[in-house]
Amino acid sequence: MDNVLEARHIDKYFKKPVLFHVLKDLNFEIKKGEFASIMGKSGCGKSTLLYILSTMDTDYEGELYLNNTLVTGKDNQYLSYLRNKHIGFVFQFHYLLSEFTVLENVMLPAKKLAEKSLEEIEQDAIEKLKMLDIDHLAPKRASRISGGEKQRVAIARALINDPSIIMGDEPTGNLDSYNANNVFNIFKRLSDEQGLSLLIVTHDEEFAKKTDRIIQMSDGRILQ
Repeated sequence: MDNVLEARHIDKYFKKPVLFHVLKDLNFEIKKGEFASIMGKSGCGKSTLLYILSTMDTDYEGELYLNNTLVTGKDNQYLSYLRNKHIGFVFQFHYLLSEFTVLENVMLPAKKLAEKSLEEIEQDAIEKLKMLDIDHLAPKRASRISGGEKQRVAIARALINDPSIIMGDEPTGNLDSYNANNVFNIFKRLSDEQGLSLLIVTHDEEFAKKTDRIIQMSDGRILQ
């Protein structure tokens, strides 16, 4: 199977206030269509790892491959393009622009990528909202919808550029069990039906147990 993401010998140091070895020789890959979760105690390096994998943090040792292409050492402009095109993000906080409509929020990353006309982008955005059963919310302001709905809009926004992988940092952290379950089912469907890869950092054991694979971290290492 094809790897969408591969980390080879990733080491990360924090230099301040004292030298601290955060991530220690991490190696793993995510296959196409795989739904993996990362678990571990607070402070074990999960979010630090996600920042590196998402190409936002470039200050590390080792090699990172996205779709079998080495991305380590590439310039910021290229990485920004790569992130926007190939990686969808879903965070604990949805980061929607409250004065914009739901539809406008979902369209934003595609407008930034600028590879399609506005009409096409709008059409795509409506498709994504339909897929998540929230197309009726399209004209509403983001400030006017519920927490569970906001997280679904954030997922639609993450999907707008048809990414290779979705990365999530505690995407169900702020949701009740009903909405958390909803988000899990959406992710599962994307993995099964669209062949999308997902890598989700979570504290939620129920959520992690249902994913294809749990990557367990402790003290900056991956436990086998």
